[in-house]
Amino acid sequence: MAYDTDSAGNKKANAKPLSGGVISRSVLRWYDRHARDLPWRIGPAARKAGEKPDPYAVWLSEIMLQQTTVSTVTPRYAEFLSRWPNVQAMAGASLDDVLGQWAGLGYYARARNLHKCAQVVAALGGFPDTEEALKKLPGVGDYTAAAIAAIAFDAHAVVVDGNIERVVSRLFAIDTPLPRAKSQIKECAEKIWPKKRSGDFAQGLMDLGASVCRPKAPNCLLCPVSTYCKARIARQPEAFPVKAKKKPKPTRRGAVFVLVNANNEVLFERRPEQGLLGGMLGLPGAPWAEGLPGSIELSAPADVAWEKKGDIEHVFTHFRLVLNVYAGVAPKGFRRKKDQQWIAPSNAKLPTVMAKALSAGFER
Repeated sequence: MAYDTDSAGNKKANAKPLSGGVISRSVLRWYDRHARDLPWRIGPAARKAGEKPDPYAVWLSEIMLQQTTVSTVTPRYAEFLSRWPNVQAMAGASLDDVLGQWAGLGYYARARNLHKCAQVVAALGGFPDTEEALKKLPGVGDYTAAAIAAIAFDAHAVVVDGNIERVVSRLFAIDTPLPRAKSQIKECAEKIWPKKRSGDFAQGLMDLGASVCRPKAPNCLLCPVSTYCKARIARQPEAFPVKAKKKPKPTRRGAVFVLVNANNEVLFERRPEQGLLGGMLGLPGAPWAEGLPGSIELSAPADVAWEKKGDIEHVFTHFRLVLNVYAGVAPKGFRRKKDQQWIAPSNAKLPTVMAKALSAGFER
């Protein structure tokens, strides 16, 4: 261990000089022993035995994991794979079926792009195996292209997700605040990235960030590269990555209407393809805006005696939403619009915010 002295003349430890080869070998050895068992992953032992990852499984899991936790995705991934076991099956599905299966996972543009991408890949006859070609697919950005290239095809692609971002920023003590630090983090990751076993190294860093180099209370004693970590030597690993101060989220308001017919079905409508919750089923309602919603009579689907059931709140990435929920009974002779349909509540596959509103509409 090398030592230096602080301003008071006290000895303090320095991190060992960073060596890309040493770092990558240490992480890979750790991964070989401690890899997480995930349903979409081919573990290190299976890889060494010659088993190859399924690009479809890698792609599907990476799209589902964007902005969503592993614990949430795991059961939903199994449902998707059971229903559409390969890209050709998903390409042949209807968009409505894919959107319905996606309900509750959030960021619904991912589901629309999932369907588009499946159709493109099926037409191509399979997934391309390079970052550049993968980036041309619908819904596949820089990160996802690198992840698929590395994990599915073992290409030399530098993958930086949230876990890897944290590990690398601590290893190099990168003090530039996010998101400005992203390019610097990727440059530093490139310095330690191996030419072989690129996919295993990416997954090793992901697992290290998830289980050891956690956001809070990282377990540095179990870290295979702790002696090289500048943040640990400085005794402030939790200070990295440095994050810019968050701006307060604005509040938008709106209204939704739970209209019930004689068969105890509820009136739903398909939201526009573009925009938030695009293409998903929703309750008819007033547009969301910062400020109080306008007159409910102008946005109500029927002229009935609406009963206000209360408010529900939902937090999106960039704003907080408050919806006034109203309930009413469809009058005789009511005719729905072309984009509306009657569905039994138990059969409606809804995004989380609409499921909350529907539940509130039936409260006594």
